[in-house]
Amino acid sequence: MRKTEAVRTKTVSLAIRRKCEDEYLWKDESGNCGLAPEDLQIYSGPKLICKAEGGTNMATQKLYAGAKLRETRQRLGLTQKDFAAKLGVSLPYLNQMENNNRPVSTTVVLALAQEFGFDVTELSTGDAERMVSDMREALADPVFGDDPPPLADLRLTASNAPALARAFLELHSAYRQTHERLASLDEALGREDARSQSSPWDEVRDFFHYCDNYIDAVDHAAERFATGSGSTLSAYDLAVERMAAMGLTLAQDDVGKLRHFDRKAGVLYLSSRAAPETRRFQLLLQLALLTQDALLEATLDFARFQSDAARAIAKIGLANYFAGAAMMPYGPFLAAAQETRHDLEVLANRFGASIEQVCHRLSTLQRPGAKGIPFFFVRVDQAGTITKRHSATRLQFARFGGACPLWNVHRAFETPGRFLRQLAETPDGVRYISLARDVSKPGGSFGAPVRRFAIALGCEVKHAGDLVYADDLDVSNARAFEPIGISCRICERAECHQRSVPPLERRLQVSPDERGVLPYSVG
Repeated sequence: MRKTEAVRTKTVSLAIRRKCEDEYLWKDESGNCGLAPEDLQIYSGPKLICKAEGGTNMATQKLYAGAKLRETRQRLGLTQKDFAAKLGVSLPYLNQMENNNRPVSTTVVLALAQEFGFDVTELSTGDAERMVSDMREALADPVFGDDPPPLADLRLTASNAPALARAFLELHSAYRQTHERLASLDEALGREDARSQSSPWDEVRDFFHYCDNYIDAVDHAAERFATGSGSTLSAYDLAVERMAAMGLTLAQDDVGKLRHFDRKAGVLYLSSRAAPETRRFQLLLQLALLTQDALLEATLDFARFQSDAARAIAKIGLANYFAGAAMMPYGPFLAAAQETRHDLEVLANRFGASIEQVCHRLSTLQRPGAKGIPFFFVRVDQAGTITKRHSATRLQFARFGGACPLWNVHRAFETPGRFLRQLAETPDGVRYISLARDVSKPGGSFGAPVRRFAIALGCEVKHAGDLVYADDLDVSNARAFEPIGISCRICERAECHQRSVPPLERRLQVSPDERGVLPYSVG
């Protein structure tokens, strides 16, 4: 087929599209890139505009998702030959796509959806952006010097060799653990459990981080428990009935522990000092441990944790997940969130949950085929240390240390009981709306310590119309967005007045004749 620079309108069938996919990039009449999943609807109509490879102003956006394509094939148990036949492409073509030598063609995207019911939006997400962010932060460690690999190389590694990227992150984490132990050698001497590996807590946190904080099997099991019987009872009442049917007794006790299960006596004690939503959550957590053990163990087997301690922590984490998903079942909760435009207080009252529980649940609504808004969720203590973190957005949090001091989550401690709103922009130019509030957890008696945190929930500003909190914000005004970053070592903003350490990737200039906000300037 002779290439031409002219743009020609033609009616294209799927067969013709397969035949010509090597020679044309498909575009709709507005010039939108046909490779983007959100633009797939342009292929359902008969009219398309194609442009030859030699044409001018040709779209350069292409979708490379070889690792995700290979993972999908292996999950289906298909050989490359069988998979290529089902996708309607040649074996060499599939091999090149799986190795990211070619972009995923539109034919393959359509076939994945039609043949396997695949959620094609997953091709453009996944672990790559998270791993790039994590590698940038790891490479900001002074041990690597001041000449880190370019961002393009990190993106290639994350997309083409994700296993290598994970191994690098695990290696750096092991180095940090060893370095910290050596720094406190007086405590480590003589201890038999001093090992050079990631801490169990970090290992579990990374497991949920790379699962998009969504565990499909556990989420469905919790939803079936809460809604499957058709009962109008709440998840708490269903749990009480289930405990009684198992011959177990539920009691409240004025003790410091939130939950204590006496296996020998068959009694579950819940603290009368805890808030009602906390008691509900703890009951459902214990029920998950008692009734969902096989499911939790199978999920843990899949995760392949390195230590028994990590596996034990993860099991409690999965039981926590079940409890939250049972209190706020996926389908009803997603519908309510959309109906109320994500009004946190209304959702908390409707589902008998706390504001923090609602925020955490919103960050897990990533079920294939029924995804909610991609939110980030974070909790920090008064020292600024991140104690919970998850992001389904492009914004990734610092794995080590605190969050950017310009972020509104730190100001939430100054205005207890109030929601703080912020329009923010990260150095990559992505804009977000962030909602922050303080969270206090009283001890339940005079003199008992009060735990204080601040939480933040946010999303990209393109979803502002779906948030009640954005109604009177001028999201079209670029000057309304405050600059924030991830951590100082990898933040490229040269004029930041809150910078604590210099950026690793920029050269410093120090003048003996002048002093600004910082004792140096960033070149």
